[in-house]
Amino acid sequence: MTRSIRQGQEPATPGTATDRFEELVVAGRRPAPKTDFGGPALERRSISEQVANRIMSMIKSGNLRTGDRLPTEAQMTIAFGISRPPLREALKALTLMGLLESRQGGRYTVTDLSPSRLVAPFNLMLSMSDYDVYEQFEARALVDIELVRLCTERASPEARQRILKLAVDGRAFHDDPVAFRLLDIEFHQALNTAARNQLLNAVAQGLYDVGLDVRRIASAVPGVIEKSVAQHVRIANAVMEKDAEAAMLAYREHLEHVRDTTIQAKAAAQKG
Repeated sequence: MTRSIRQGQEPATPGTATDRFEELVVAGRRPAPKTDFGGPALERRSISEQVANRIMSMIKSGNLRTGDRLPTEAQMTIAFGISRPPLREALKALTLMGLLESRQGGRYTVTDLSPSRLVAPFNLMLSMSDYDVYEQFEARALVDIELVRLCTERASPEARQRILKLAVDGRAFHDDPVAFRLLDIEFHQALNTAARNQLLNAVAQGLYDVGLDVRRIASAVPGVIEKSVAQHVRIANAVMEKDAEAAMLAYREHLEHVRDTTIQAKAAAQKG
């Protein structure tokens, strides 16, 4: 693509990623829809954000598919009518989100968009010592508790038995933080898998992984594991009884315990 599309020109033959970019730009130059604020929907957004959102909309709609190579930076600057800095900022943001990847030759390609790739942004936080604990557990409450509800409704008898066994087995690890952490991962993953929602499962795993350095400190505090195990058992018993309300309540109490001990461990680590 060597030129941007002007109003009234014939569109390129559809089929390639470059052609779909031209179609996108034409659509993007139509009058923007009004919002409740009385102005165009995108007028307050940065140029890079507008570009990122347009590319994301192409991916969501299927105009850009897995494996599609985006046009060159030079072609995209012409298509969007912008300079390279905001374009590169948009492409970098989409790469961090796991939607694009940069391959040899400098061309960007749409990723496989599997659930594990979609939660890649969470993994950027794994080694961060300074993160918002409240924000993390607010997100976990929204995702994990829904998974527990689905698990209670959908889990097979075998899955319920495994969840209960993992919960009860934790009683042997009150004084072994490393072993408990391994068992804890298995317990939560068993709940998530039994819910039978692959995407929510992947998001939950990404949220679980945030701040693990701090969780390692918290699990070594006397009494923390014992309380977590007791809560696991209550959750598992509710799942066994197919009591979604009880399971969700027990899980919420567990998350609050994990959140509070994480906050305490973070504060202790910062003082040290």
